[in-house]
Amino acid sequence: MFLQIDQATLHYPGASMGRAAVESVSLALPQGQLGVLIGPSGCGKTSLLRSVAGLERLNRGRISIDGEPLADAETGRHVAPEARRIGMVFQDYALFPHLSVEANVAFGLRHLDDAARRARTQEVLDLVGLGHAARRAPHQLSGGQQQRVALARALAPSPRLLLLDEPFSSLDVDLRERLAHELRAILQQAGTTALLVTHDQLEAFAVGDLIGVMHQGRLEQWDDAYTLYHRPGTRFVADFIGHGVFAPAQIVAPAPGASLVRTPLGDLVDLQECPLPDAYPDGLCEVLLRADDIVHDDGAPVRARIERKTFRGSEFLYTLRLAGGEQLVAHVPSHHDHQIGEWIGIRAEVDHVVTFAREADG
Repeated sequence: MFLQIDQATLHYPGASMGRAAVESVSLALPQGQLGVLIGPSGCGKTSLLRSVAGLERLNRGRISIDGEPLADAETGRHVAPEARRIGMVFQDYALFPHLSVEANVAFGLRHLDDAARRARTQEVLDLVGLGHAARRAPHQLSGGQQQRVALARALAPSPRLLLLDEPFSSLDVDLRERLAHELRAILQQAGTTALLVTHDQLEAFAVGDLIGVMHQGRLEQWDDAYTLYHRPGTRFVADFIGHGVFAPAQIVAPAPGASLVRTPLGDLVDLQECPLPDAYPDGLCEVLLRADDIVHDDGAPVRARIERKTFRGSEFLYTLRLAGGEQLVAHVPSHHDHQIGEWIGIRAEVDHVVTFAREADG
């Protein structure tokens, strides 16, 4: 693997040793791919990024790029940030306001002669679609254009790894989504390996080949977006990714070699990779029911009361309550404009069954 992180652990000086900023994190990112770290505030994703950059020293563990150890707590090795050949893009752009766009991008190319520096600067500005803006000042550009200048400046020295810390957080939602797709295309065209930190799941799904979900300093799961959504490895990942609820369920075996999941919406059958009944005591568990697992069907025998509704253009996100008290969420096409308090028919349509042990108070 190109980027290899093994059991990385980081404690900040003066912080309680009871909880590390980063705790025993291991991941591998292949060359040319884009990895993304997501998680709630304070989960350790930026601390891990800073450790890769060399801005923080590991207390335990090892970080290497293309087989070269950059940090090894056991041997005391710590390559200085400027010697790692790593580029970094920050959320505040960090452009020099008194320099032109061209001069900003060329800032890290002082080792090249004038002709080579001009050629490389123009190449990366063309790559990010700003070749026409070379002579402008940063303040003459939009926020999205300034971020692309920052990206061009980071790419100009041909770093072997690019790190991006919440690069679009200061931009509006529509611009963030567009730039996320542009970023992926730019990095793929440049053949650059990158690791990005974000709090935005849609942004992570738009750009990431591999996505890591962090929680309290630990990496809960490192996988592609499809697997994170349909095969969450932990209860936290299941709860953090997408919209869904945990409903009480029981796994039973109606016949030898077969199993089904009994839920408040009826029995779930013909499921892929359904756990066996002995996976939990008496088969009692909780099943993850995502909003897209619940189908509005006026002919269904199960009814649910609409408690909340959120309009999202093409669909509503309904929060529903069953007669037995269980809460569900459902995506419903927006032409089904039911009122809060109304009872509607629903059924489960689950292709991927995801179960977890019942919580202590469940």
